[in-house]
Amino acid sequence: MKESWSAFNTFEHHFRPLVVIELAKNTKEETKEWLTQRIVDKKKNGGAQLLVKPLVKEDRGKIDGNQNVYLVGASHIRLLLGAETVGLVKECNDNSMRTFTYSSRNTFKDFADDNHDFLTMAERQYIIKHELENLRAKDERMIPGYPQAKLYPGKSIMRRLMTSGILLQIFPLHDTEELKKLQYTWYGQVKISYQPLDQIRCYFGETIALYFGFLEYFTFALVPMALIGIPYYVFAWEDYDKYVMFASFNLLWSTVILEVWKRCCAIMTYRWGTLLMKRQFEEPRPGFHGVLGINPVTGKEEPVYSSIKRQIRIYLVSLPFVCLCLYFSLYVMMIYFELETWALDFHEENESYFSKLMLFLPSIIYAIVIEMMNRIYRYAAEFLTSWENHRLESSHQNHLILKVLVFNFLNCFASLFYIAFVLFDMKLLRQSLATLLITSQILNQFVEALLPYWLQKRHNKKVKKRVYSIKVDTDLSLFEQVNLEKEMGTYLGTFDDYLELFLQFGYVSLFSCVYPLAAVFAVLNNITEMYSDALKICRVFKRPFSQPTANIGVWQLAFETMSIISVVTNCALIGLSPQVNALFPDSKTDLTLIVVLVEQMKLAAESLKEETHGEKKMN
Repeated sequence: MKESWSAFNTFEHHFRPLVVIELAKNTKEETKEWLTQRIVDKKKNGGAQLLVKPLVKEDRGKIDGNQNVYLVGASHIRLLLGAETVGLVKECNDNSMRTFTYSSRNTFKDFADDNHDFLTMAERQYIIKHELENLRAKDERMIPGYPQAKLYPGKSIMRRLMTSGILLQIFPLHDTEELKKLQYTWYGQVKISYQPLDQIRCYFGETIALYFGFLEYFTFALVPMALIGIPYYVFAWEDYDKYVMFASFNLLWSTVILEVWKRCCAIMTYRWGTLLMKRQFEEPRPGFHGVLGINPVTGKEEPVYSSIKRQIRIYLVSLPFVCLCLYFSLYVMMIYFELETWALDFHEENESYFSKLMLFLPSIIYAIVIEMMNRIYRYAAEFLTSWENHRLESSHQNHLILKVLVFNFLNCFASLFYIAFVLFDMKLLRQSLATLLITSQILNQFVEALLPYWLQKRHNKKVKKRVYSIKVDTDLSLFEQVNLEKEMGTYLGTFDDYLELFLQFGYVSLFSCVYPLAAVFAVLNNITEMYSDALKICRVFKRPFSQPTANIGVWQLAFETMSIISVVTNCALIGLSPQVNALFPDSKTDLTLIVVLVEQMKLAAESLKEETHGEKKMN
């Protein structure tokens, strides 16, 4: 039976800071007092029953705004009660996985009243974030001191403070000692070994750990393709048409690796407890707005926005804009082909080493333009998706991912499809694929890791000088740490990282049969990606909050869709190959029918496998 919160004393004079809250510089005193009181109030009074203190005490007016930074923590008992509230799943003494309850705490493995490491730091910070987000208005109709910041019973206080510009940010603090240990085992040594996924999960949570698990798995899955590709490339370098065997292997590889990943993912998330974790009721996202009304499902008062208005925005504005961007992408592609024709004519006229290098220039320019267009379009897609005003964060993310994937797919692969199935130029296809793949990998490594790391190091030096010039009545190491971390950029999630892997999977699965070294470059890129992404999340950005998850979400569907497209593409390439055409010299119809039959059999096998998997889950 669930025990009453009022039966526990969750107050501690000295506590370990886990989360930082930063308010705006000119926040009114009555607002600060009201907020801190709501954070420490007991649950029965509508509070979060957490612990909070200001980062520093004001010392003769020398603090310059830092009195608006607060440290939040919780007692050990409070965190255990919070673990039950959020439904964390932990391992029991009999090795089974069960939802944690405080009343049966002694049945869980490694539990002891004095063992403060029973919950990982990521779990503790997730609990505090959950409690802060569920801090709701009772009878208040506005934020004290801000009449324009309206409240209503049940409204999330933190979300209102954020949308009103009073709350600047909430972020979890790093554990400097644990971070050093993780850095050393993760990327502090240059060696070929598995990543410490369990340690990553304990420190950053399941979402981050699953991304690095998928990156590691995908890199190992590329190794067979790379090992086959090297001799295939060396011995058939000038014969662009001998790709039937490699394309046939591609058909199997692109499907098998995704099925094996599902099993690996399930094993990991079961061990971590998130596979069995119940999904939390999803609240309206912070950016959602509308007129105040009654939610027909929950019966609670909250903003309501007409779904008809949202559909009008999607189909009459967003969809035409996306189509216009796709048209512009195709227009740029045709300019690229004109540059290719110019470079070829220039080479035929001059026949020099310089003119031979010029043959690669159009592809390099086009690759750079593609990356620029992808990034510009991403900002436009984010603006449009926010403007569509989706109620739930999951719906917002799904619409954003769909917009971005459709454009990125056409922008990156349209030229390759055109070369393969309109121009039928396998030599140009190989050259374009190699240039696009290698150029995009170099640009991504520079823009996503090296440049942010260099900028962050420069910024840290300035912050440290400012910190040491201020006299404060507090722990200087903690003061310095908080000031350094609050100035860091915010980690925006794994979206861009998965998108990069998705496009890489496309390059390898769709056309690597004509450029077998694609998998080799992908492996080399992913090895450096592991180190650069680890450096980025540990040193460049603020620590992200843990987010329990059971899989890689909509990205699994995206990769499976790409796998189906690769089946069709490779079957078509096999049908175009001279070796297969030689078997049917008189009847192209027979060849077409056989290729289509093989393609349909492959797709039918995948469909049957999905149905069987679904039946097993239901049983």
